[in-house]
Amino acid sequence: MTVREYIKKNLNVPNVLTLLRLLLVPVYVVLFAKGRKYWALITFMVASFTDLLDGHIARKYNLITDFGKLMDPLADKVMVITAMFSMVLGNRYIPGVIPLAAVVVLFLKETYMVLGSSQMLKHGVVVQSEMSGKVAHCAFILGLVLSYFHDQLAQALPWLPVGIDVIIIWVAVALSLYAMVVYTRSALRKLKEKEAEKQQ
Repeated sequence: MTVREYIKKNLNVPNVLTLLRLLLVPVYVVLFAKGRKYWALITFMVASFTDLLDGHIARKYNLITDFGKLMDPLADKVMVITAMFSMVLGNRYIPGVIPLAAVVVLFLKETYMVLGSSQMLKHGVVVQSEMSGKVAHCAFILGLVLSYFHDQLAQALPWLPVGIDVIIIWVAVALSLYAMVVYTRSALRKLKEKEAEKQQ
């Protein structure tokens, strides 16, 4: 397949939205670094909305492609990890409130997922994201949005040992690890089925 044929095959609205989400990552980083707190938050929320939108369009109009199956979750991971890391570091305008440990666990998990996906792709196996992964992703988005209002939430809920945003982030981490287990089982099952087909 030529480059032109590949582009023609994968050039559709959902994939364009996925690429847009990737392009919003550096925009978010610049806005965050400059202390434009709410503009950075809006950029993150717009990127998150494109995730919901591209998936809906792809399913409704049957525009699902292998490119989308791989790039859509990758774009999600890059955006979420970038936002989480920024809220770990913080700056003089925006306080860092997310524990570094949560980002480290998520980064290691996502590295495993990317390497695993690459290996599966070499064998012609593409594993779509499971519902558990989507729930975890939504939890990360909720926790990150709330982290921008960490101080206000801490004052509103003083009886909590840590911020509600931090609690949701850790719940998301747990769900994400569970999704990793589900993904691994699904990938190994599909790989075994693929090998069985070759032997027939």
